Amino acid sequence: AIFWLKHIVVGLRVSSSHLHSQPKMAEMPAVKPQRTSLADEKCSLVARLLAAKEASGKTFDQIAEALGLTNTNAANLFYNQAQLKSDKVAKLSQIVPGISKEDLAAMQNCPMRGFDPAILQDPGVYRFYEAVTHYGEAVKAIMNEQCGDGIMSAIDFYMDVGTTTGKKGEKRVVVTMNGKFCLTLSRLRQTIRLRPRVTESFLTG
Repeated sequence: AIFWLKHIVVGLRVSSSHLHSQPKMAEMPAVKPQRTSLADEKCSLVARLLAAKEASGKTFDQIAEALGLTNTNAANLFYNQAQLKSDKVAKLSQIVPGISKEDLAAMQNCPMRGFDPAILQDPGVYRFYEAVTHYGEAVKAIMNEQCGDGIMSAIDFYMDVGTTTGKKGEKRVVVTMNGKFCLTLSRLRQTIRLRPRVTESFLTG
């Protein structure tokens, strides 16, 4: 037993020294997430547009009034979340002269709408998210009672942000959402064009 124990100990020492003598693999450098070129372009565009607005001294309300838009639609133009229509280009260029011709052209393209989830970390944004989630079921129930089974469109949609004065003289925020009601339709088989079935003669040639 002692003989075999000595051989086991020696074997373990050899295996251990062999493992320590193995060359270490080169450590891979940490890979940093790369933003897509499209996202980079959008961030750069938004930064230039907001800088031009700041230089103009105009508020979103003033820009919206000049363009005949809601203030949120006007603001979304500067965040590249809405398309600048051709009939608004000249007026926008007049009231915010710092926007370049190239950026005005970019604003007329169909935008890639979306949002960075990190904005939910901002308390001002999160409170709206909290309000929608907290009142969401109640709003849906009332909407269904008043309109039927469906949803409020966020395309045929208007939103306005304003203020009012409370009973104690405090400033209060008023957010108005006005969206077309879209009724949920029954998907009747005869109302849609189905793909033609592959016949046995076609399969067999």
